[in-house]
Amino acid sequence: MTPVLFYGVPQGCSFGSIVALEWLNQPYRLCRIEMLEHPWDARFAQINPLLKTPALLTADGAPISESVAILLHLAGRGGVRAGTRAHDRLAQMLAYLATDFFAAFAPLWLLYDEGGFDESQTALLRRIGREDVARQCRYLDGLFADRDWLLGERSLADAYLSGLGRWIGYHRLFDVDAEFPRLGRYLQRLADDPGVRFAQAIERGEKIEGHGAFEGHVTLDALTLPRAA
Repeated sequence: MTPVLFYGVPQGCSFGSIVALEWLNQPYRLCRIEMLEHPWDARFAQINPLLKTPALLTADGAPISESVAILLHLAGRGGVRAGTRAHDRLAQMLAYLATDFFAAFAPLWLLYDEGGFDESQTALLRRIGREDVARQCRYLDGLFADRDWLLGERSLADAYLSGLGRWIGYHRLFDVDAEFPRLGRYLQRLADDPGVRFAQAIERGEKIEGHGAFEGHVTLDALTLPRAA
């Protein structure tokens, strides 16, 4: 079967998996999950009982959840084999992005998701989030002193960061171009990438047909769903 990626909107970290599929340039389909519409379709629990995106139905119909697992699976399809130095470096960078970088935004997403905080609580959460995100940006800015991509050459770690990195602007934390200029140039280069522009159009809900390896959207009720492991 053609692999199916389940992606969440708005601002889902699954954005990076769409970019990864575009870069891989092998046939795939997409299934859109509106994350703010509750309750979610109960059938999605057969893909991921935790009701989180992204999730992937692989070519053999097996479900995979969690961005790192999905991206490593896709990298393997692109020739990055487990046990090689290339795989180890990719796994290390993806793990950093999925933990330290992603977690830095936790206080900010708490404000977004929960609400109900008073002025002092809101200010504290924003300060904690801004300071931690700045620490991670400082680290990444240092990496780009001697390279153009996270691992020296473009990899699916860059695809992942194309989704996470846009959260800096979304939460209006600071001027990344002024404070971390190397990171700012990198993020702009990602924003100009055709695969990233495609993922942006997908998130906006634009109708796209006949685009490269993308074979269109599919609904949950049109799929034969396995039970998640």
